Amino acid sequence: MKPVYQRIIAIIIMCVPGALAIYGWTLMRDVLFNYFGGQGMAWLPFTGGLVLLIIGLALIGGFLFHHDRKRKRIQPRLIGKQNDPTYRNKPGY
Repeated sequence: MKPVYQRIIAIIIMCVPGALAIYGWTLMRDVLFNYFGGQGMAWLPFTGGLVLLIIGLALIGGFLFHHDRKRKRIQPRLIGKQNDPTYRNKPGY
C-alpha cells in the first residue's frame, strides 16, 4: 500500500489542471455573456480561456490514459508498437 502522502500529492497535482480548465471555462463564459449582453466581443480573454480549457483537459486526459495503459485497461489497438510484446509476431509488420 502506498503511503498516504503520495496519494494526497497526486490528488493535488490532478487538481491544478482541473482548476486551469475551470478557470478557462469561466473566462469563456463571461466573455460570451458580455457579448450577448450588448458589449463587444473580447477575443483575447476568450482565446486565453480556450487555451486554458484545452490544456487542462489534455493534461487530465493524458494522465488517465497513461494510468490505464500502465494497468492494461485500454483497447489493444491503443497499446502502441513499443508497448506491445507480441508486435514482432503479428503478420504484416
